[in-house]
Amino acid sequence: MRKVFASTMMTFMMASAYAAQPDADAVEKAQLAAQSWLALVDASQYAATWDQAAKVFQSAIPKANWEQAVAAARSPAGGMEKRVLVSASYTEKLPGAPAGQYVVIQYKTDFANKHSAIETITPMKDADGVWRVSGYFIK
Repeated sequence: MRKVFASTMMTFMMASAYAAQPDADAVEKAQLAAQSWLALVDASQYAATWDQAAKVFQSAIPKANWEQAVAAARSPAGGMEKRVLVSASYTEKLPGAPAGQYVVIQYKTDFANKHSAIETITPMKDADGVWRVSGYFIK
């Protein structure tokens, strides 16, 4: 009986590990996309952030409007001093967003003029299979 139980548990654990792997891979790729994109935001290269964003993002806001909005949000905060990952979670459903593969990432970020901000960045897997940012918020 113990051998059957142990065998069943081993099969279950292996299946669970296999099922979790795609999510872990997605989270890793999404985090790399987010870090690259945030480096552009930190360097005030706002036009480039729009250019590298997901198609959903680009469809939602014209480039000039995005540049104005992100400059208005980031400029008062000052330069980024420290960014620490708080969470990163994979999902296929987000309120108000089309079905797809997303990773919601939160960072606790200290800016020169705003300490303990929370940045939420949401990369998504675009139609071409590349992870790109589809949303960005500072609180």
